[in-house]
Amino acid sequence: MCERCGVADNFFSRMRGLLGKRRLPDDECLLIRPAGSIHTFFMRFPIDALFLDRELRVLAVSSDLKPWRVAGQRGARVVVEMAAGQAAQRGVQVGEQLALGEARAPAGS
Repeated sequence: MCERCGVADNFFSRMRGLLGKRRLPDDECLLIRPAGSIHTFFMRFPIDALFLDRELRVLAVSSDLKPWRVAGQRGARVVVEMAAGQAAQRGVQVGEQLALGEARAPAGS
């Protein structure tokens, strides 16, 4: 789904989310858990949001979510935020099963 995925899984990291960033690179995303809804208050750029259930199955996709919006999905437990347009470019479909990969050290480390 994305080459580099940050995880926001505690109160402070979920509250911070993407705030303060000027943009989200196309190869980067943020996985937020637990979360059934998100907001884009104070953000500077639009995003795509994937709403997933406990098993990481895609329940809904909110594309091109502009700043100062709220989005959510009943039954969602995880949200993946990515650069606007990336969900369509990567062919994400409702019902698709996602999986978390292993963390890898950067090349040359």
